[in-house]
Amino acid sequence: MQKITIEKILKKKNKNPIVCLTAYSKSIAQIADKYCDIILVGDSLGMVLYGMNTTRKIKIETMILHAKTVKDFARKSLVVFDMPYKTYTNKFVAYKNARKVMRLTKCDAIKLEGGKKIVNIIKYLTKRKIPVMGHVGLLPQTSINFKVKGKNFIQKKQILEDAIAVDNSGVFAIIIECVVENLAKIITKNISVPTIGIGASKYCDGQILVVDDMLGLSDFYPKFVKQYSNLKKIIEKSVKDYAKDVKLRKFPSNKNVYK
Repeated sequence: MQKITIEKILKKKNKNPIVCLTAYSKSIAQIADKYCDIILVGDSLGMVLYGMNTTRKIKIETMILHAKTVKDFARKSLVVFDMPYKTYTNKFVAYKNARKVMRLTKCDAIKLEGGKKIVNIIKYLTKRKIPVMGHVGLLPQTSINFKVKGKNFIQKKQILEDAIAVDNSGVFAIIIECVVENLAKIITKNISVPTIGIGASKYCDGQILVVDDMLGLSDFYPKFVKQYSNLKKIIEKSVKDYAKDVKLRKFPSNKNVYK
């Protein structure tokens, strides 16, 4: 099993589609690791695991606990740590927090949301050997509403300029979130590093989804999510059957008891 490296990710640009998923636990990490190039320990865990109403509320200490577990059980995939809200307000704060994350989790890279405004932060980190993944388009940490981006000329121009600026700052890949198809296509053609889409068309160099969304465990199903399973129904049936067996004294049966 060959380890996926940043160099291998870069070589996939315009060639082989990059497979990415989020993961926050041992069991999901072990499964995702068999099929994914990149596993993102996303700040979305605040919403999908802890019931928060925004990604802004998750703390870096909580993220570190989950990331350490994912990294411990992902043998092949590149593991990326999603830096939480307000942990990279300037280059010095960003470097201090990124160093802590890399030291405690052993993750392969970090991810930052933003465009031209954070270019100097990215440059500062990459010059100090901290690999960075970018993120443009819809930015959950700063967006007030969940809306498709790039529908008008001004937005398209801004997001394209953000992507080019982030590309030039030294990132190894850029997530493009929730933008119109033709904008994702233009960005992908105009930057040197791979693009990874989430609601940003098949024209990106790779795709990512929040694992709980695609497995049918969350209550969030925007248009860009394809639900590959409905685990919520499967789990509910299992719990219902268990409760019934307990009440009818069918569980534990003889084969579940020590003699």
